[in-house]
Amino acid sequence: MEAMATASTSCPHPSLRKNYVVSSSRPPLRSFSRQSSFFGSKIPKKRLSLTDKTRPNQSGIPNRLGPNPTCSSSSQAFDVVVIGAGIIGLTIARELLLGSDLSVAVVDKAVPCSGATGAGQGYLWMTHKTPGSDIWELAMRSHELWRWFAESLHEQGLDPQVHLGWKNTGSLLIGRTPEELDVLKRRVKLLSDAGLRSEYLSASELLLKEPALMVEKDSGAAFLPDDCQLDAQRAVEFILKCTCILLTMYSCGSYFQGNKHFSAQGRYAEFFYDPVTSLLRSGSSGDVIGVKTAKSSLYSKVIVVAAGCWSGSLTQDLFRESDIVLNVPIKPRKGHLLVLKNFSSLQLNHALMEVGYVAHQTAARLPTSLTSEESDQRQNLSISMTATIDSVGNLVLGSSREFAGFSTEMEESVINSIWERALDFFPKLKEHSLSDFIKRREVRVGLRPYMPDGKPVIGPVPGLSNVLLATGHEGGGLSMALGTAEMVADMMLGNPGKVDYAPFAVQGRIVQTT
Repeated sequence: MEAMATASTSCPHPSLRKNYVVSSSRPPLRSFSRQSSFFGSKIPKKRLSLTDKTRPNQSGIPNRLGPNPTCSSSSQAFDVVVIGAGIIGLTIARELLLGSDLSVAVVDKAVPCSGATGAGQGYLWMTHKTPGSDIWELAMRSHELWRWFAESLHEQGLDPQVHLGWKNTGSLLIGRTPEELDVLKRRVKLLSDAGLRSEYLSASELLLKEPALMVEKDSGAAFLPDDCQLDAQRAVEFILKCTCILLTMYSCGSYFQGNKHFSAQGRYAEFFYDPVTSLLRSGSSGDVIGVKTAKSSLYSKVIVVAAGCWSGSLTQDLFRESDIVLNVPIKPRKGHLLVLKNFSSLQLNHALMEVGYVAHQTAARLPTSLTSEESDQRQNLSISMTATIDSVGNLVLGSSREFAGFSTEMEESVINSIWERALDFFPKLKEHSLSDFIKRREVRVGLRPYMPDGKPVIGPVPGLSNVLLATGHEGGGLSMALGTAEMVADMMLGNPGKVDYAPFAVQGRIVQTT
């Protein structure tokens, strides 16, 4: 999606918004092994050449890459170009930099964390995911990898809360009707059978866990003590800029470096504020050989489109003048969050979410001031209570979901609805008016990449095996990022997949004509 004002790899990093098989440098890993290149892994003594032939693989990516084309002063060449600097794109770049000897460029029309990643709540939850669903293994793998990531920092003397905004909060999925309690009891059994620590809390047990919560006779909750949260902006900054985090790699040590560490090696470059405008095609074969941005030509052997909700329109634009038409059915799903800074009046011990969040079926109480036309446009709006205290003491309340095109305009009526929904759960908030916080509140508005079938699309485009998609995670981009990055890298490097690729395959889920 987008780039820096210059193609130099030595440019200072801009401020984060306040708001084919190729050679591998790692051995095959087994399913759900703790090893991942994101943390470091044993490197073979012989490094493979970029043009080495490798074993067949299940991804369909070609088994051989030729040399990079000769570049002019206005162009550069990389093994991989990743379009999109959200958490998905950046962790894919990270996985490739640490797990191989490939060179990687990340391109974005803005800066890291300026899209859905920066506007999210930071939940790394399993409580609202369903065992046996198509995304379950990917969610489990990613959750496991995030916890190891935080543990690795702690083991090396770094505070995960400082560097990632990490909190082991545990999560509570709250029900308030007999029907919802039955749903929660079944969910707890499913989660427990799947190997997660999970328990059902009665009304009295729930009140002991969260004294500030409105608990009535028909209240109850599913409790997962191992769920956690982080600050996406801190995590992204850490991934980009961290240096020298010692990790154990066989009998000696190596260093876990930030993406920018690899700039000095000529293996990593950032192109921010520099939107991709077209594909570069071979004059003889018509093959895709790179991308053209507003300022540069970036030749590459593999292109990964990880542009969030813009991935669909971007792929259509890129192939508009070719004989290939791609229709990636991703829609932007708008969401609001309300952040009350340094809020000490309400104490929460865990992260909370109402059952309605799972299916987003809770009807919003629309303001009576809306016209009939505005009301019709807002019928797809859903409001579900979510609440947590972040690592610096802010109260984060959510959340809304609606289809409103690509608009990121803040809507006060939605914020009012989020506040009103929170009042139903936390009586202490009724001591305040939302207007009391006008000078110390933040509203986050983001566009989640929604896929109609409810799961991300990850893998090579049929007929364009050096173009991969990694998008469509909707509200689960942060929580599924590390597993997605690992999956994409495994596809490229010919490693056995730790998670089954099939549910996320591009084939059959996008419309393609020639």
